[in-house]
Amino acid sequence: MTTRGIEAVFLETHNWGKAAKFFQGLGYELEFSTDHNSGQLRNGEGPYLFIAEIPETQEPRAPRMVLTVADADAFEAAPGVEVVTPFEETHFGTREMTVRDPDGRLWSLQAPAKS
Repeated sequence: MTTRGIEAVFLETHNWGKAAKFFQGLGYELEFSTDHNSGQLRNGEGPYLFIAEIPETQEPRAPRMVLTVADADAFEAAPGVEVVTPFEETHFGTREMTVRDPDGRLWSLQAPAKS
């Protein structure tokens, strides 16, 4: 089984409120926010944007794209795909795997949680 496209973009920020307003100004609508300065926005049918506030002492990482997988149990990485971490349950109700591309970039694969 292969990936099915981009599921989401994860973005780190030093100011959740300002970042959310910026993307709302670009046409994104807030789907939900959390009690720990993060939330999810969407613009149309495309990937969702999840923004998480980090401490000022941390440097925000580059935006991270997440590819979607229909079934984690049926997914097998092809030869040449380095698995960094296998599928694991997340605290937000999905399963996530990390792979590394030939240039050293990390990619996340996200699948629905086990039923």
